[in-house]
Amino acid sequence: MTFETMFFDLDDTLYPSTSGIWQAIGKRMDEYIVQKSITPPEKVKILRENLFHEYGTTLRGLRTLYGIDERDFLEYVHDIPLNRFLQKDELLVETLTIYPGRKIIFTNASKTHAERVISILGLDGVFSDIIDVQQISPYCKPLPEAYNKALAISAVKDPSTCVMIDDSARNLKTAHEMGFYTIQVGTENRSPYADAAVVTVADLPNVIPVASHSPGAW
Repeated sequence: MTFETMFFDLDDTLYPSTSGIWQAIGKRMDEYIVQKSITPPEKVKILRENLFHEYGTTLRGLRTLYGIDERDFLEYVHDIPLNRFLQKDELLVETLTIYPGRKIIFTNASKTHAERVISILGLDGVFSDIIDVQQISPYCKPLPEAYNKALAISAVKDPSTCVMIDDSARNLKTAHEMGFYTIQVGTENRSPYADAAVVTVADLPNVIPVASHSPGAW
């Protein structure tokens, strides 16, 4: 089994969901929404949940319904001290560098946030590209249009030559239905739409043995 391209989600995939980063970003989202007078503080979490389920991300819902500027929102919510939550992960670096194929970040976050996360984890130079939420706008994962945009940006014609590695079951569902090989991160109890599951990305060799790869693929 060989693949030409590895697509990686970013948040809660390259690092554990227990890091506290999502909670910090969520707090910034709440603050932003309240500051823009979209809803009072006591209703903000309900609004975020509704937008997430209906539009795919809070950002897409805010942009669609309230005309919120993408860049302004992303700069605000990602303005957190990442070095308080993350540090260089030697095992992660070692794991990703043993796979010779092309590796791409595909995220609903911003490119700036992705670059900061990658740098702190020690992964500079590991990924050939970052496809962020602004590049796939007006869509986002898990919408099929977002995946089609990512495939076009990365010049991939056949999803079956790729693997999607993500913590989100709903993101993997779309990828699976489009023909990607799918790996769910953060659980041993994979969803029906994941072909394999690992607790951390460092466990990838348990499901995709390195020895099975040929030059130019992983």
